[in-house]
Amino acid sequence: MIRLREEVTSLRIGELARRTGVSARALRHYEQAGLITSARAANGYRAYEEIAVTRVSNIRYLLDAGFTLDDVSAFRACLDGDVSAVPPSARALEIARERLAVIDARIAAQTAARDRLAKALATRG
Repeated sequence: MIRLREEVTSLRIGELARRTGVSARALRHYEQAGLITSARAANGYRAYEEIAVTRVSNIRYLLDAGFTLDDVSAFRACLDGDVSAVPPSARALEIARERLAVIDARIAAQTAARDRLAKALATRG
C-alpha cells in the first residue's frame, strides 16, 4: 500500500498577522483566550493551520460588531465558517441582544449630547 504524505500548510504568526490585518500581539491574546490554537514548530515558533485565517477574520468581525472577546467564545462553533450565515446558539443570541441594547443606549446618549450641544450653539448665534 502506498501512502501519500499529506502536506499541512502552516503559518507563522507574522504571516497570519499579515493575512488577517491583526497584530501578532492580538493573535497571542486570542490564543490565550482559547479562540485560536497553534502548534510549536521545531524552532519553537508558533505554527497555525490555514483555517486560522478564517477563524481570526471571524473573531475580528464579531469584535467589530461590538462583542467582547469573552462574548466571542459563545460563537466558537461557527468561527471556522461563514459566521454570519451559521445559526448562532441560544447563548450567542442572548449575548447579541445584550450587545445591541448596549449599543442602542450609547447611541441614545450620544444623540442627546449632540442635541444639547446643538441647542447651546443655536442660542449663542
